[in-house]
Amino acid sequence: MDSHYWHATPVALVAMLLITTTGGALAHDHQHPDLNGWYEGLHSSKGPCCDGTDAQHIDDVDWETRNGHYRVRIDGEWVDVPNEAVVPGPNLSGRPIVWPYYIDGHPKARCFMPGSMG
Repeated sequence: MDSHYWHATPVALVAMLLITTTGGALAHDHQHPDLNGWYEGLHSSKGPCCDGTDAQHIDDVDWETRNGHYRVRIDGEWVDVPNEAVVPGPNLSGRPIVWPYYIDGHPKARCFMPGSMG
């Protein structure tokens, strides 16, 4: 066999691995790929929620309402959800979802959907 084959193979394997893992990041809920189109269509008053990053499903203990507004815990930090970040409509996943972004290392909510019981 050609020596280029042996040198190219590890590179090709790494490239294939990167393509495979990067492609998987586009799935919003790996257990429900049938909801990908729904996720991609979600938006709040701040704009589209889906920017190619995964939504974070959060546990019921990590969100609450206080004084008529939502709060969520992202990376251990409680964050007030602006009213314009709340996504209207039914939550087809049934679980609370937040799309975070970060300013100076602190999480903010770009979009938020309460769980189906919220």
